[in-house]
Amino acid sequence: MEAFNYYNPTRLINGKDKQQEIGKILKEDGIEHVLLVFGKSSIKRSGLYDELVSILTDKGIRFTDHGGVKSNPVLAHTREGIQKVKENNVQAVLAVGGGSVVDESKAIAAGALWDGDVWDLFKGQKTNKALPLYTILTLSATGSEMNSGAVVTNEETLEKFSFSSPATFPKVSIVNAAFTFGLPMDYMAYSAVDAITHTLEVYFTAQEMPLLKRRFIENIVLTVMETTNKIIKDPKDYDSRAEFALASTWALNGLTTIGVGKYSFPNHMIEHSLSAIFDVPHGAGLAVVLPAWMKWYKEKNTKAFERFAKEVFGLDTADQGIVALEDWFFSIGAPTKLDALNVGVIDNKEVAENAFLTSKKWGMSDVYSIETISDILDIAR
Repeated sequence: MEAFNYYNPTRLINGKDKQQEIGKILKEDGIEHVLLVFGKSSIKRSGLYDELVSILTDKGIRFTDHGGVKSNPVLAHTREGIQKVKENNVQAVLAVGGGSVVDESKAIAAGALWDGDVWDLFKGQKTNKALPLYTILTLSATGSEMNSGAVVTNEETLEKFSFSSPATFPKVSIVNAAFTFGLPMDYMAYSAVDAITHTLEVYFTAQEMPLLKRRFIENIVLTVMETTNKIIKDPKDYDSRAEFALASTWALNGLTTIGVGKYSFPNHMIEHSLSAIFDVPHGAGLAVVLPAWMKWYKEKNTKAFERFAKEVFGLDTADQGIVALEDWFFSIGAPTKLDALNVGVIDNKEVAENAFLTSKKWGMSDVYSIETISDILDIAR
């Protein structure tokens, strides 16, 4: 096991009606004015927006709206949020939504205290300053509610880059699984794929992994699969949704990588280019890329693939495990081939050249050249 120093400062609050505590929490922290960040209209249709307005008003907390975050958040809208913070003397950011809303909120929180353009941070500049961030999750998948990372697309250059900072961990995140009742089932499927991919990229690429971590990841994957199946059967199954949410958080809050050797996220590297160019849902893109990458990568870590097949699906070979996972993705309504994304003609070279920018940025270009990325995309056809 590798030496480690684990730190996660996010306070996680989980349960029905826990969103009602946000006013008290903000008041105790001395927050008098927040930027309220959300997506398009779902929190208004559900009544959550009106509830939060009432809670904030009751505590004397002012708010400035910043709605309209896309499912793949973009730079221009992020810059608009930063401008609102500066013009209105906002003290903190309150993100209400899924991973995209939380990611844009992290960029706004950091960008508001950055002297240059926020895109500098995505290009590699470092910051240790950000406004306090609070989140209320309405969709579980990304783990963004308990990590410091954020992903935003520059719609002008079609670059989808990430950044992280110790300052962008949410201070408090509230998870009420009942908010996911209105989530369309295709997005439920994409959420499951995203959570599973977060864990499996570590599982298969890590140079060293303690048995405890292998078992931990296998159980996260099994939990996500089992709860997803239950939710599809009974969409009002709160307990399964709550357990799914917790598994999704654990998939990317640092717990899976404690004591683990060097690892990488090649599937996210490739998918970020698919969603940057074609604006496909992140989880849908991963459902296409992950099985193809597994077929390409399996010989590099055969033992891990064979163990995965046995422990997760009760099968014997790496190939059987890959097929079983791909079949499960398809069974829950996720696309598993490029054509199934329904975005027209996908040019491998265009996607590969775009992804190679991230490959270099993440220090993966010695393994993932333009040609290699194109080969993986060929397998996905």
